[in-house]
Amino acid sequence: MIRVFIGFDSREATAFSVLSFSIQTRASQPVAIAPVMLSQLRGVHARPRHPLQSTDFSFSRFLTPCLSGYEGWSIFMDCDMLMRTDIAELWALRDERFAVQAVKHRHVPRESTKFLDQPQTSYEKKNWSSVMLFNNARCRMLTPGYVDSASGLELHQFKWLADDALIGELPKRWNHLVGYDDHDPGAALVHYTIGGPYFSEYAAAPFASEWFAERERMLAVTRRIAAGPRLPALIAGVA
Repeated sequence: MIRVFIGFDSREATAFSVLSFSIQTRASQPVAIAPVMLSQLRGVHARPRHPLQSTDFSFSRFLTPCLSGYEGWSIFMDCDMLMRTDIAELWALRDERFAVQAVKHRHVPRESTKFLDQPQTSYEKKNWSSVMLFNNARCRMLTPGYVDSASGLELHQFKWLADDALIGELPKRWNHLVGYDDHDPGAALVHYTIGGPYFSEYAAAPFASEWFAERERMLAVTRRIAAGPRLPALIAGVA
């Protein structure tokens, strides 16, 4: 079973659903998806919101190993993404030499704000934590108490590890930064890091048309399920 934890923010609820759908419909192996949702973490995560925190899951993402019982492997990813291929390909990259694996971006933001006028910050290892492949047993230091008390830089710069050599590198295609990285038609997982297409000002961003097409496929399935197999016959009878 591939375990996936996706950051959940009520302002991006649709993004969570579309990303989940894009993962499941392309997966060749069973996938269990759980939202990292503050309302489900009461008693586990009590950290007050920080002024520079742009999403509800800025810090709670680091609870993924704890939520996995510090066993096996788990994937965390932000919700403002779209999966374009089989997640089993990412799962196959697990490497026991490492405590965590990530795309090692050299990301220096050009703008001072991002979606919903949230402040944009620049720091070493920025966006490494937006997709993480956790070797959970080697991340036992990420306890609820530590995640609640550590600084943002300690968490996002992986200072909870004794050595950066414990951070394995994933291919860039597994966290393609839309609007920053050179266009890559082979990107496996695209990340609308400045703002998702569901915000009007980013509706024409690269890969936005794919996101809208994915949402429509998801809604079409929902409509078919809601209609049920007898609905066409009932409509014909009324006509």
